[in-house]
Parts: sequence; C-alpha cells; structure tokens
Amino acid sequence: MKIAVCVSHVPDTATKIKIGQDRKSIDNAGVTYVINPYDEFAIEEALKTKEKFGGDSTTYSITVGDDSAKETIRKVLALGIDEAVLLKPDKNPDSMNVAKALAEEIKSLGCEIVFFGKQSVDYDSGIMGQLVAELLGFNCISVVVDLKIEGDKVIAEREIEGGREVVESNLPIVITTQKGLNEPRYASLKGIMAAKKKNINEKQIQINENLLEVIEMNLPPSKQPGRIIGTDATAVPELVRLLREEAKVI
Repeated sequence: MKIAVCVSHVPDTATKIKIGQDRKSIDNAGVTYVINPYDEFAIEEALKTKEKFGGDSTTYSITVGDDSAKETIRKVLALGIDEAVLLKPDKNPDSMNVAKALAEEIKSLGCEIVFFGKQSVDYDSGIMGQLVAELLGFNCISVVVDLKIEGDKVIAEREIEGGREVVESNLPIVITTQKGLNEPRYASLKGIMAAKKKNINEKQIQINENLLEVIEMNLPPSKQPGRIIGTDATAVPELVRLLREEAKVI
C-alpha cells in the first residue's frame, strides 16, 4: 500500500502579516512558517493507515514550494513519514498548476490513498484535494472527521451544513481531513534524529500559464472606534436608530 500526504508550508496564523512592495505577495521578513494546521490531521491519518495495513506500506509527503519548505518537510519526516518529495516550480503557481503537479507525482508514485488537510490557512480556498482527485480520476471524500478503511472499502463520516453524513466509497481515494478526525502525534527524539538522515527528493517542475492571477493584496480595513451614546435607558432609542440605519442589523 502506497499512501501520500500533501503538505503545505504556510505562515503561522499568529504571525503579523505585512504586504510586500509588489502588493501581490506578503513580506517574508520575520514571518514564521509551519506545517499547515489541517495537514497535521492528514499526516496523522496517513501514519495510522500505514500502521493498520503494515507490511510493505510506504508513506510519502509531497510539497510544492521552494527551499524554505524543507524545514517543514523535515518536521513531517520526524513524525514518521517515510519519504518526502519537494516539487520546486519555476514560477509562482496558481491552485490548478499546484494540483496538476501533485497529481502527476502521486500517479508516478502509484499511491492508492491520498490525504490532504481540508484547506490551507494561507490562500484558504479549500479545493486542492478535490482538484487532485478529479485530475487523477480518484474518488474523493472531503471534511472527514471519522474514517474506516477495510480492504478497498472506505467508510467516512464528514461534516456538512448543520450536521454530519456517513458515506461509503472505494480505493483509490482522496481524503481531506478536518479537526476531530484524530489527535496528531508529537515527533519523538528518535524520529527527529532519523529525519536528519532521510532524503528529500527535489524535483524541478515547469509551470504553464496560470489561470488565476493575484492583482493586488490589501489588509482588512481597521475597525472603527466604539462610541458611547449614553449611560442609561434614555440611550435606547438612539441605539435602536443606529442599529437600524447605520449598522443595518435590524
């Protein structure tokens, strides 16, 4: 069994983001990068799946990025993933080109199960797993919070609007993971030392014309300062008027 987990190298959500001089990207000065939080559940599920199947099962981590992503990849390897691939594009790719690169690598490795986090916390599109599944012709179950794999049969519980649903499918499959699916493990000292000896397979990839272009980035507008319109019940009529005419919430 060959199992892939696709991992994004993203800014820490606690990092204060500044827009770069080109107005199309962020200023990386002082930015801390981490494993995409949702991908942590994908990594854990890939490891659990390998432990379940045992034998000659192999796990692969695949990342699209530059040399800076190696720090994140080493952390993934320290958790117990067997092999890592870094796909290095010749220019900044859009989601479709990332999906194509991932799909080609997954196909070449011959993986039957592919794990993604349900979304990345940088671009936040939440479509990568579905795009890759479509390109590969794999089945896909998204936003999974419970997963059982028996042979080539897959039963998953996924979050939907207002509740959950249980679905059944078959391998090969792409699974996108949600918080609650598992409890991600910490890297052991043995795993950290072993990761230093594991090879990162670096591949240069050519990006064709992007379908999506970032025109400009802007920070969210600053919040307006609060107003005190009164200190007793006489302020209620004015408050109601403001909620109706300015805030337009009633």
